[in-house]
Amino acid sequence: MSAKPTLEFFYDCSSPWTYLAFTRMIPMAQELGVDMQWRPILVGGVFNAVNQELYSKRASAAANERQFRYYLKDLGDWAWLAGVRIIQPDVFPVNSAKAMRAAIYAAEQGQEIAWSRAVFEAYWGDNRDISQPEVLADIASAIGLDSDALAAACDNDTYKAALRANTDDVIARGGYGSPTLFINGDDMYFGNDRLPLVEARLKALMGNL
Repeated sequence: MSAKPTLEFFYDCSSPWTYLAFTRMIPMAQELGVDMQWRPILVGGVFNAVNQELYSKRASAAANERQFRYYLKDLGDWAWLAGVRIIQPDVFPVNSAKAMRAAIYAAEQGQEIAWSRAVFEAYWGDNRDISQPEVLADIASAIGLDSDALAAACDNDTYKAALRANTDDVIARGGYGSPTLFINGDDMYFGNDRLPLVEARLKALMGNL
């Protein structure tokens, strides 16, 4: 009998499309009985390495009033579908390095999903600057994590190296942004709107078990 397919989710909480995919992926994985491998990354490191043109595209889109209006509508439509609130944060883009190192620490405590969801909600729903240590401390306390231990992890070389290793891994395997998903290690999907393809592929693979 073949093994169940593996599913990796490389993500950075600074992306609204990743927030949508994260929210939608959880019930999908539960329904299918697939174990998720959550892989925090620093998406700015990915952009700097292999997708620098993203910065000029982002500036061009913001300058094009029609395109920007539709971007806001599209994001709002997806937020409605996913049942989440997404606003335009005052601080964007945001330095998410500490928040994503903290996600690795939270995973060690069995709290990675709770932590990531709370960070997404704080930034995209409540307009809180997740680059600030006091904001991360508040989030930690709210979900029952030790805020002092989490703060120490954010500045610890072990967690810095782990986040860098995840980021290097997704780049080496062809990724260029967040979210990036892999089925069985080498079948890559990028973006929130690819989740129907992910679901269909998983169902096809699991139908052969």
